[in-house]
Amino acid sequence: MTKKPGGGAQGPRERKSSGRGQRDLRVRVKSAKGRRLSSTLWLERQLNDPYVARARRDGYRGRAAYKILELDDKYKFLVPGARVVDLGCAPGGWCQVAVPRINSLGERADRKQGRIIGIDLQEVDPIAGAEIHQLDFLEEGADEQVKAWLGGEADVVMSDMAASSSGHKGTDHIRIVALVEAAAQLAFDVLAPGGTFVAKVLAGGAEQGLQAMLKQNFTKVANVKPPASRSDSSEKFVVATGFRGRQDDAPDAD
Repeated sequence: MTKKPGGGAQGPRERKSSGRGQRDLRVRVKSAKGRRLSSTLWLERQLNDPYVARARRDGYRGRAAYKILELDDKYKFLVPGARVVDLGCAPGGWCQVAVPRINSLGERADRKQGRIIGIDLQEVDPIAGAEIHQLDFLEEGADEQVKAWLGGEADVVMSDMAASSSGHKGTDHIRIVALVEAAAQLAFDVLAPGGTFVAKVLAGGAEQGLQAMLKQNFTKVANVKPPASRSDSSEKFVVATGFRGRQDDAPDAD
């Protein structure tokens, strides 16, 4: 790592423009026998990503933690006392961010104590202040199970899930939109009135139905690309606030 003049440590810097006395500080990775080019490029990107280095310093399990941190800084949904459900929580970075913000450890006696339930298909290492469960949220009765674990309705349902990549951009886009729609349906079943739904989607042309569904069930829907989201990525995040209560059965919902 390099250091700012007179300052603390900072992450790897982007390549500077060429000039006298300037050096290329970008880490480059040589291809190794048996390693795919895509793996080499991924490793090089990780080594040069300032958010990866920052996550290591701050003790987060991944750079994705800064995405929910930046979204919450803007929309203020992780408040002390909030009851939160994190769908597809592995490796746990979003839970790590939520714990102190909702005061789930009760470390601030002057603030309400919140609760967070993390759910994933795979086992996730324990996180102090978060309750982690292994569950397929698509299973029948998952909504009731979540509310039982939470002890009531949720104030926030958030998801950083992404469907497994097929290598085909159009197919992957449809898959992730379908996954977000399923997460939204669970949110409709477990959110308290006024609640918030936050989820990752991919920019494209298949999410109009998702947007319409969210606008019907929430008072405000915003689409955001936080600074921590890589500029070359098509991901964005939808932040739906002010849950109205499930509106699927409304006369004009056909």
